[in-house]
Amino acid sequence: MKVRNSLRSLKERHKDCQVVRRKGRIYIVNKTNPRFKARQG
Repeated sequence: MKVRNSLRSLKERHKDCQVVRRKGRIYIVNKTNPRFKARQG
């Protein structure tokens, strides 16, 4: 999982990427390709 300042570019990498907020942190999750996971905060 990558920890990045800006998640906007990571969201564009795959069509199934979703932005999810959990416990004050912002995550990128992808069910079909778990390689594209990222977190901010």
